[in-house]
Formats: sequence, structure tokens, C-alpha cells
Amino acid sequence: MNTNPCTLTTGEVRFSYLHVFQPYAQQQGAEPKYSVTLLIPKTDVATKGLIDAAINAATNNGVSSKWNGIRPPQLFICVHDGDGGRPSDGMPFGDECKGHWVVTASNKNAPFVVDANVQPILQQNEVYSGMYGRASITLFPYSSNGRKGVGCALNGIQKLRDGEALSGRVSAEDAFGTPAPGTPAYGAVPPQAPVYAPQPQAPAYPAYAQQPSAVPAGYPQQPAGPQIDPITGLPV
Repeated sequence: MNTNPCTLTTGEVRFSYLHVFQPYAQQQGAEPKYSVTLLIPKTDVATKGLIDAAINAATNNGVSSKWNGIRPPQLFICVHDGDGGRPSDGMPFGDECKGHWVVTASNKNAPFVVDANVQPILQQNEVYSGMYGRASITLFPYSSNGRKGVGCALNGIQKLRDGEALSGRVSAEDAFGTPAPGTPAYGAVPPQAPVYAPQPQAPAYPAYAQQPSAVPAGYPQQPAGPQIDPITGLPV
């Protein structure tokens, strides 16, 4: 059972910028970390209350352990208003952030990733930006590069249900439309007329030599005999 006032489990949130299987560097040269952005509905006042309480506890820890006993007049907090501007450049958050609190949690160590039955999810394609679930996070104080504030560490996530992907990828159907019925797929071999096997033919038998009607050239001709009168029987 959790007794750390800085650690909490959220209600159902939507996951964005999800990197829980491989660490990811937000900027070139930055240290890769496992991370996820949590989109917390503003209607979930219970989760927001838990986060506010954890921020207060982390701030008190920071006064005693990080900030030399002084609460900084300007404290950077990891919770942002999705209906406002990004803290980095002031530009509006994406449409998916409207009506939500936006919190980015990260960790150098790999978080646990489980399903609704608290069983490990091994198929990475089941986990993606846009799905819904819960997260275990820990708020902590920090002092880095002249900034003092309260950050958010990611302990793990639980997938509860699917949602529309937020990857920004375009499907082939969206790009090119649905092919007309009967349109052959690219690379498919068009049907050809069937080729029938040739019918067997009767074997050719050797031609027998024909008897010459005349004596071949080069042989002496035999003289013709006398003609016989068929009535008298005498030579004509």
C-alpha cells in the first residue's frame, strides 16, 4: 500500500506522446527517458485534488532538501492548462488537450505497463498514444539550470480501453481514397486466357519407298517386244 504523499494513481486519463517501451529524447543531445503525457479531464476533480496534494508535499520536501529552506517565489509546476498556451513557446495546445489538465511524466527506468487485469502487456502495438488508462506518478522537487520546481516521475501505466490514435499518421485510404470495386491491386498479375495443352498427334510413320514407274536413269532400257494381234495371234 502506498504511503508516500507524493505518489498517486490517477483516474482514467488519455495518453499522449507515449514512450514506455523504449526511452526517447525530447531534444537532440538530451538524455533519453521513458515518458508519457497525461491528459486529465478537468471534470475529474478527484485526480486533480490528489495531484495538488502531492505538489504541496513535494514542495515542502523541496524547501527542506533542495532550496535551502526557502520556498522559491517562482515555482515551475508540471501541471498545465490544456485550454491555455504551451509553457515552452506560448502556442496553443493541440485540440486533444482542450478541457484537460496536461502533465508530462518521465523516468530513466522502464515503467510497468499492464492491462485492465494488471497483467503485463507484451505486445507493444497494443499500447499507443490516444488510448485510455490510469497512471502511477510521483511528484518530486528539483533544482536544475537555475530553475526550481516540481516535476513528475512515471512509475507505470495501466491500459483500460482503446481510443482514437494520436500518432498523426495518415492511412492509405485517407490519402488516396477507397479503390473502386474490381480495381486490381498494384502489382497484381492480370488474368490471362487459359492455355490448353496441345492435342497429341498421330505419330508419323516412315513412308515406304515407292516403286519407280520407269527404269532409273543409268540402266539400259529393255527393247519393247513385238505387238501381237489379239485375233490371229501373229506378230503385227
